[in-house]
This record gives sequence, C-alpha cells and structure tokens, in this order.
Amino acid sequence: MHASILPLFGLIENDISVRPFGSGLINNTWKIKHHAQEYILQRINKTVFKEPEKIAHNIRALSNFLKQHSPEYLFVMPVKGIDNKDMVKDLHEDYYRLMPFIKNSHTIDVVQTPAQAREAAAQFGKFTRLLINFDVQNLETTIPDFHNLTLRYNQFEEALQHGNRARIKQSSHLINFLSGHKDIVDEFEKIKANPAFKLRVTHHDTKISNVLFDENDKGLCVIDLDTVMPGYFISDAGDMLRTYLSPVSEEEKDFDKIEIRNDFFIAIMNGYLDEMNNELSAEERYHFVYAGKFMIYMQAVRFLTDYLNDDVYYGSKYETHNFIRASNQVVLLQRLTEKENMLQQLVNEYNHVVIQ
Repeated sequence: MHASILPLFGLIENDISVRPFGSGLINNTWKIKHHAQEYILQRINKTVFKEPEKIAHNIRALSNFLKQHSPEYLFVMPVKGIDNKDMVKDLHEDYYRLMPFIKNSHTIDVVQTPAQAREAAAQFGKFTRLLINFDVQNLETTIPDFHNLTLRYNQFEEALQHGNRARIKQSSHLINFLSGHKDIVDEFEKIKANPAFKLRVTHHDTKISNVLFDENDKGLCVIDLDTVMPGYFISDAGDMLRTYLSPVSEEEKDFDKIEIRNDFFIAIMNGYLDEMNNELSAEERYHFVYAGKFMIYMQAVRFLTDYLNDDVYYGSKYETHNFIRASNQVVLLQRLTEKENMLQQLVNEYNHVVIQ
C-alpha cells in the first residue's frame, strides 16, 4: 500500500497504524487505525475485476435499496473519498476502498461447528431474500461467466486439445472421471432454460470468511460483495456445500481426510432454506443437493483445466499443485455422490414438513 492513498480518504494525521489483515486471496487488505476509528482498506485486484467501477455501482445500488426496504439490515458501505466517490484511484490506476470496521465483529476462516455453518447459511439466504424485489437487471456483471459451467467445460475440452501433453497423459483418470460426469453440465443447461429457476441477487462467493459474526458467533451480515451479480441459487448454496461439508479444503493432499459431514449438511440446509424456502420454487428446492455437485464439479474442472494449461490462471506453489486441487475436488464429489440419495431424502423431508 502506498502512503499517498490514505490522504485521498481524508486521513492525513500522523496517528495512523496500518497492518495486513485477513486471509483473502484476491484483493490486498489492511486494517487501519486512525485515532479511535478503525477501518478496512482494500486494493481491488484489477486482474480479476477489470472494471472496478462496476463493483462500486452494484454496492451503491444495493445499499440504496436496502436503506429504503430493510433499513434495519447491517450493510457496510465504503467511506467516501475526498472526491465523494466510493473508490479512489492512485497514480498506478489501482483502485482502493475504505470500509468502517464493525466494532466487536470478527470473521471465521474455517468453519468449525454446525452452528457456525447454519449462521453463515442463514446470512447468505437472508441477503438474497431481502433483495428479492431488487431488479437484477440493475446489477453490473463484475466477472463475466464466473459460474458458467458450460463455458468452464468447453475450456476444459480446449485444454484437452491444446494443453500440456505430458500433463494430459498424467491426468487421464481425472479426465475420464470429469468427462463421465458431464451430466452435471447438461443439468445446468436445463436449469438455464427452466422458468422455475429464477435469476436473483447472488453473492457467488459464500465461503464462511465472507460473513461477519458478533462476539457470540451470531451472524451479522455478509461482506465482500465484489462478486454480487445476477445468478442462480445453486451458486450460493453450492459454494457453501463445497467449502463447509468437508473438514479439509481443496489444498489437502491426504484425501482420506475428505468427508461429507451430515450434521454440517443439515445445518447449511436449515440455515439457507429457513430464509429462502418461500422464495424458491419446488424444482429449485429439489436441486439443493445438485447445487453441491455443480460447484464441486466446476471447481474440479477449473483446477484441472489450469493444470493442463500450465497453471496460467490460479498459479501454483509447487509442480502438481493444481493437479492435487483437482484430485481433491474429484474425491469430494465422489464422497457427495455416495451420500446423494440420503442427503436428497433429508431435503425432501425438510420440504415436506415446511410446506405442510
């Protein structure tokens, strides 16, 4: 962070402390203390978000709607710069935003308990529910085709044609598995054509670190709204299932540690559907387990595609990093598929009880 940024937000006193903050992988984040006030400063990653002004537009539009229709909801708005804009730009054309730090709040990097999972799921469900009547056509697309599974599969097929031949040979078992589960892509195409599936205000990045909790681990609100765009509920529900169900992340090399925790599934289902059940169609509710398959499969495809293309997107910390990530997600998908019928029964029972 360059020292010239803070004065652009009117912070020009000497009594300022700055330290790196959080574990996010996309934007650079710092915690700022200025006298008694605390802030979160972020530099927007221009490689990922090529038009940061669209993020600012979306956040302003959502804030205006919630102020009018749900003024009690905690919506963390950026502090305006001295130019009265929600983001400021430095001499290198980098964009920064400054957010007030919510007192007595914290984030959680890794979900530890079903109670935390339920609180997070409820917060993401509540966020979408409160914005049901917001016209999604007023949202800008900040990352085109972010969760377009069909496009990701097409990119995978291109990598099979033009990628690293040695890596393709090494990955044959993963390639065969993913190709053999293309029905997940076909189902996504059916969803897009099905009027029972509605485009809504969707967060698209529902890892638990994007929820603010109070000192009692109760959810306060969702944060990091850069990826809020029109989308299907399967994106938000699916990303929670992908990142909360297993006790280990996609970085884990010991695949024996990968499992589907039933109590966490129930927690996510109850938290999200308690908020969203009345807003979802019967067909959408039926696809709750599919949402997990959708996101896990897409992430496996993306990791393997990047590996075959010599790690140009995600990068890698070691030679087989994206191969391990893809393998990890394939195992997670296998674990979910093994329990699919039982999990689907839980969803059906929930819907039967609630609807009656």
